[in-house]
Amino acid sequence: MYGTDVALLVIDLQPDFMPGGALPCQHGDAIVPAIAALLDARHYATVVATQDWHPADHASFASQHAGRKPFDSIELHGQAQTLWPDHCVQGSARASLDARVDWKHADLILRKGTQRDVDSYSAFRENIGPQATRAPTGLAGWLHERGIREVHVCGLARDYCVLWSAQDAAISGFAVRFLWDLTRPVSADNDAVTRIALGECGIQIG
Repeated sequence: MYGTDVALLVIDLQPDFMPGGALPCQHGDAIVPAIAALLDARHYATVVATQDWHPADHASFASQHAGRKPFDSIELHGQAQTLWPDHCVQGSARASLDARVDWKHADLILRKGTQRDVDSYSAFRENIGPQATRAPTGLAGWLHERGIREVHVCGLARDYCVLWSAQDAAISGFAVRFLWDLTRPVSADNDAVTRIALGECGIQIG
């Protein structure tokens, strides 16, 4: 078991990010058994799970922009915004956390992307403004108050929500370990760029 100052952060382990879902990661379902076993083993005294939880008319959905299609890019709040297929809609079955994991081991389940006009890849900050000053979700404060010094991150998707969460954890003052084998990307073509981005933040991979 890790020390009480180390937390596990499980990002968006939801059916819509797995094969057959609206926005599938490559082999996104393959990491579920290992993550389930990790929680069952109680290696971490603090576990946080995030849940993408969008209103049906979310601004990041291509369906909300006439003439646009998924994976087009627009400007939203002065930043580039990828438009996605409708996914993780609040209350839908495919927005639920994967049922193969025993989530009673999670100390906190943080829903993100809940505001219609604001996307939220990271567990720590909304997608508004420059990286270091984006609006906080409150997670960093919650972890700091529990005495957490180090965060290990896993889940979906490696090249978006897990990456952004790891970067923001580092910015928030935590040592960070990126559990690469317990993540999967939207596109493996992004893996090299993801590794570079993690290295630039001093994030340990492994």
